[in-house]
Amino acid sequence: MASRTSEDERKQIVSMVRDFVRREVDPIAQTYDNEDIYPHELIPKMRDLGLFGITIPTEYGGMELDFTTFAMIFEEISKGWMSLSGIIGTHHVLSHIVSTYGTEEQKQRILPRMASGELRGGLALTEPEAGSDAQNISTVAKKEGEEYLINGRKMFISNGENGNVFALMAKTDPNSDPAHKGISCFIFEKPVEGFSVGQHIDKLGYRGIDTCELIFDDCRVGAENLVGGEEGKGFHHVMAGLETGRINVAARAVGVAQAAFDAAIEYSQRRKTFGKSISEHQAIQIKLADMASKIHAARLMVYDAADKKDSGERNDLETAMAKLFASEMCGEVAMEAMRIHGGVGYTKALPIERYYRDAPLMIIGEGTNEIMKLLIAKRLLQRHAI
Repeated sequence: MASRTSEDERKQIVSMVRDFVRREVDPIAQTYDNEDIYPHELIPKMRDLGLFGITIPTEYGGMELDFTTFAMIFEEISKGWMSLSGIIGTHHVLSHIVSTYGTEEQKQRILPRMASGELRGGLALTEPEAGSDAQNISTVAKKEGEEYLINGRKMFISNGENGNVFALMAKTDPNSDPAHKGISCFIFEKPVEGFSVGQHIDKLGYRGIDTCELIFDDCRVGAENLVGGEEGKGFHHVMAGLETGRINVAARAVGVAQAAFDAAIEYSQRRKTFGKSISEHQAIQIKLADMASKIHAARLMVYDAADKKDSGERNDLETAMAKLFASEMCGEVAMEAMRIHGGVGYTKALPIERYYRDAPLMIIGEGTNEIMKLLIAKRLLQRHAI
């Protein structure tokens, strides 16, 4: 159960992040996104703000904020440039895994450096043949004395180039039935002999952050890096970590949608057609009303999921619902904002087209929305079993 952040502290932190986005992120976001530039110069500033230690316990150097504040931070960053939130997105999935399931030695060794931003984390889960079907990974970790010999490939890994520590899922028992009981999670810190970064993925949106292939070729990792010191628990560790990831992805969707709405409602009052502002046309007013209502609903769902996480209650249903609704809403709002802008919204002169390109990431990322629907249905049937 997470400690609750006071309302005054929450307002102060969110205001601080909002100021950072306005001063440092807004001026560069469009250029960096268009040219796919990694924002190296923003990392020290993010470290100074404590953004790498948002949810890490204070005893390990973090801020130990609650997940409602966590969601608000991701929303504010995403209003400016959603890609920037990716630098700390899977970082906090890893920190949650280590904080919750790691040994005390692992916590002492890893978390303070993650909190300071010395270590920047990622999640090495997805493979060329294993995306939504995470149990189908083929990366293998074979025990040899006090080490594991790891072989395999990971694909579409955020922070793959610029991150330096990963939650690595690998099969320690390839013959396990069911398959998930043979999967273990390792703390993988690079550089290590036998590890390399392969191809860099060129993407529709979510640009500026590196998304890469990771290659493990007879790569040796010490047994002290097995999360919790126990094999066969990795699938559970990572799935629990992804619940926090779904909160941050849903919050990103709210942030992008809010930015698109803000741009649309401002433009609608400046743009004139047929002798009056287009905001005076009922067709535009109906769009604005629908957009604002859906954003508000999504934000409340995100906060509800975050509150459940903070309370220690089971929250996989609420996080899946929030991620599903918020991401689909974001896609709709980004499109409506583009339609309100008309032709200029389709150009790179304004950030509207960037919001539209970024929206699908939230629909696909942290589990596709088709998987979310199956998870939601499964939990609902369990809850209402007769």
